[in-house]
Amino acid sequence: MTRRQKMSVFGIVGAVLCVGVIVLVLTAALTNLFYQRLAAPLPWLLMRILDTVLGLAFCFLILFAISTYFGSKRDATSMGFFTPIFEALGRIAKGDFSVRFGDEFENNSIMSELAKSVTHLAVELDQMETMRQEFISNVSHEIQSPLTSIRGFAQALQNDRLSPEERTHYLTIIETESTRLSRLADNLLKLASLEAESVKFEPKPYRLDKQLRNLILLAEPQWSSKALEMDASLAEVSITADEDLLSQVWINLIDNSIKYTPPGGRISVQLRRRDDALEIRVADTGPGISAEDQAHIFERFYKADKSRERAKGGSGLGLAIAERIIAMHNGSIGVESQVGAGTSFIVTLPAAQP
Repeated sequence: MTRRQKMSVFGIVGAVLCVGVIVLVLTAALTNLFYQRLAAPLPWLLMRILDTVLGLAFCFLILFAISTYFGSKRDATSMGFFTPIFEALGRIAKGDFSVRFGDEFENNSIMSELAKSVTHLAVELDQMETMRQEFISNVSHEIQSPLTSIRGFAQALQNDRLSPEERTHYLTIIETESTRLSRLADNLLKLASLEAESVKFEPKPYRLDKQLRNLILLAEPQWSSKALEMDASLAEVSITADEDLLSQVWINLIDNSIKYTPPGGRISVQLRRRDDALEIRVADTGPGISAEDQAHIFERFYKADKSRERAKGGSGLGLAIAERIIAMHNGSIGVESQVGAGTSFIVTLPAAQP
């Protein structure tokens, strides 16, 4: 122990002893004065209780007075030390997330940790704000595109010289774009409900192979019109899951495969058991997805081929919704693809109840 530390300890002990002496003197003086004014002496136990209560009261009062006096002086300097932190929090509260701290407090471990926490908070909020702005921008763009088409073709329909074929064509486009808007609104609401965990989650046992086979048959008009070869290899498997939610995942994956597989191509849907997990693989012979796009494929509104996606009426929300639903079932979804060699989406689900 250094000399300075020893002096500090002696100072604390001396202060405690002084406070103790003052408390004893004040307690004795007050109780004696009180006892002298009583006509009859109090019982011994009651006198000891009164002495103890008065002693504690004086002790707290003296300590409070000392801490208030020295605390006000210490606060005058420590508040100045905390000023940068308070100013940073004030900027964050006003929406300025550019706050960053460097090595200003490297000599004080507590302040250094506090500064790191404030910096981390600012970084996280800055990222959330960037995501919010991108989300609003994407939604606005996705809504503006069909609205522009609807408005343009609605104005064109006012031309009396249009042929019946042209009029029918314009009306078909308006109907298609209206459907696209409705689908976008539905997907936005669905994604918001999934992220807020307000959607009903009702797992129950059912045959997963039957569900996949039925959805493949329902999509037959789409894949048969493109002369696609559909190969289904489905093991007989039961699962405990939310059937309605998972059906949205399978519909999205099958629909995407049909969209992006050229006429005469091949789609395969496989279901197999791997130890305590179930693997569902939906593969196609489409153009494939680049490694750069694969890193973002499950992000909201991300489109690997924006022009083709728009032509096919997609909004870039389907895979984000699928990923969230799979996560609710304690599963995972991934993609394997090479440009020009097709794409496979692999879903892994626990065989037991989630």
